[in-house]
Amino acid sequence: MSLDEIDLRISAFMARWGTIAVRISFGIIFVWFGILKPLGISSAEPLVLATVPWLPFFEGETWVSIIGWWEVAIGVAFLFRSTIRIAVALLALQMVGTFMPLVFLPEITFQAGRFPYGPTMEGQYIIKNLMIISAALVVGGTVRKCGVNTESARRGLTHSGQPLK
Repeated sequence: MSLDEIDLRISAFMARWGTIAVRISFGIIFVWFGILKPLGISSAEPLVLATVPWLPFFEGETWVSIIGWWEVAIGVAFLFRSTIRIAVALLALQMVGTFMPLVFLPEITFQAGRFPYGPTMEGQYIIKNLMIISAALVVGGTVRKCGVNTESARRGLTHSGQPLK
């Protein structure tokens, strides 16, 4: 077997299973980390509590639970192909809140005197969400059966052979 054939098989395996692996990973991570918040055992709770005081209607602890259940809903929605759009929409809304500490709590998310280059552990925890957003864009791009695959995109065509617009 040539290196080209091996590369083709590996690429085909990744194309077949990559998006499914990301969806399952999203499901596990969002359900797991989300459920910790209403149980009161999330390591992110102090950061959330420091971020939500300006939000109306509920006390901070209630917001922590709401955010946790929201994350559980995101995770569950990513597990089913039919609810990917819901998962991506919920994730987009959640990410707005996730990035708020970078703006409102720079003293917690950046090392003293090192803004914007020296994020703290909390800052790194938030900034890594850029990868989550990117992965969600990839998964969201699969919801249409007439979407574009890599080979078709290279040739400028959709799956059905129609030119991309």
